[in-house]
Amino acid sequence: MKTNNRLIVSISSDIGYELAIDWINRGFNVCGTYRTMSENCIKLKELGAELIECDLLNTLSVNESINSLNKIKQWDAIVIASGSQEPIGLFIDCNFDDWENSLRVNFSSPMRLLQGILKNKTNKTSNQTKVILFAGGGSNGVVPNYSAYTSSKIALIKMCELLSEEVKDITITILGPGWVNTKIHQETLKAGKSAGDGLSKTKESIRNKNFYPLEKVIQCINWILNSDKSLVNGRNFSSAHDPWEHDTIDAILSNKNNFKLRRYGNDLFKKEK
Repeated sequence: MKTNNRLIVSISSDIGYELAIDWINRGFNVCGTYRTMSENCIKLKELGAELIECDLLNTLSVNESINSLNKIKQWDAIVIASGSQEPIGLFIDCNFDDWENSLRVNFSSPMRLLQGILKNKTNKTSNQTKVILFAGGGSNGVVPNYSAYTSSKIALIKMCELLSEEVKDITITILGPGWVNTKIHQETLKAGKSAGDGLSKTKESIRNKNFYPLEKVIQCINWILNSDKSLVNGRNFSSAHDPWEHDTIDAILSNKNNFKLRRYGNDLFKKEK
């Protein structure tokens, strides 16, 4: 039975906020977590969203959030939109406490939150709850100076596939939103030369307004949520680069290894038995 309850972790993020507005306009009951009460959070509260404070760097705060969220009992959709690229710089130059905290914000605390919510699911055969995580750069190459952020996102990609097998009563997908104009880029500007090539690339994108439309990310999220479990479960999509808007996507997804974290071309080197 659908409940129309949808949760956004880090609803104060730019993507989280726009997604919340879209869902509220569609008539869903929207709840979200935030670390700092912002103007966007106030707007969402005025529109009827339920907001719960959650500091992902504070385990007690995360556990309290889990208890509050579990009072709602059931979710149709959960989107985890939390993310920070800091610390930005060469791994060997980073303060390791900051580096480790990045893994907490981007990976382990969201997983703690998700585990606490999934343990509370009451209908173990409904397959109703759909979960979406967010990927980042680095899954198909190297992004120097962003090691904590990239490592966290790679871990999320693999967790998505693992949970798709381990937790049968959910559908879970991870989405790379592409180069979207959000406030996360301010972290690169703040880092300056420590960002390496990322600084000039970010400045150029801002100057040329070369961004993937945020509204297309929202459309892709809704496409995932409306897609059959057999197509999207355990998959890693890119809203900017994958043909999710075209009929060809069904044929591509017939290969169980497509859109997953895999070594490329390794079949060429298999030893003969």
